[in-house]
Amino acid sequence: MTDTHPLEAAEFWEARYRDNGRLWSGRPNSLLVREAGDLAPGRALDLGCGEGADAVWLASRGWRVTGADISHTALERAARHAAEAGVSDRTVWERHVLGETFPEGSFDLVNAQFLQSPVELDRRRVLKRAADAVAAGGTLLIVMHGGWPSWQSEPPFEADFPTLDGVLAELALPEAEWTVETLEAVRSAHKSPEGAEGFREDNVWRFRRADA
Repeated sequence: MTDTHPLEAAEFWEARYRDNGRLWSGRPNSLLVREAGDLAPGRALDLGCGEGADAVWLASRGWRVTGADISHTALERAARHAAEAGVSDRTVWERHVLGETFPEGSFDLVNAQFLQSPVELDRRRVLKRAADAVAAGGTLLIVMHGGWPSWQSEPPFEADFPTLDGVLAELALPEAEWTVETLEAVRSAHKSPEGAEGFREDNVWRFRRADA
């Protein structure tokens, strides 16, 4: 990853959202739907929430959700999305430079989808704090790209794609306290920006914290 100061990371993401229209589809990430669809609603934390699609989906299913992101513009869009979906009363939006600040409290679900960045992000520290924020009996869900998409012949920047075993080692969750429920590489069909058929491979980790 590019070595930058956290302020530059904030400027990068704010400019990316501010200088473009909606970046994402507005639909929840499919692996969140797959992994969290059977969980009983409680308190959820969505890290790097972007324009709010995951948080809004969770709120629509009865969760009380805190969405955290580095970009003011992204959070404004997320709040609008929640209002349009009728779930403003179940969503809270907080600005955090993850790795520097972190939402307070404990949560029944901590959702960390694609915390990967071309600018500085202390992923290990963020994921450690994410695990610490999971309440007894709660779930930590992490999804990250396992590599460049099949059509990417020349990587646009240097990137670190964490492996399944690598994240397990980084987290070092005590076996007596945590159960690994999902540890899987998932390949899914995607089209390139030009419309060519291709695929992406994503890594999925789902952990369950023991009841108190």
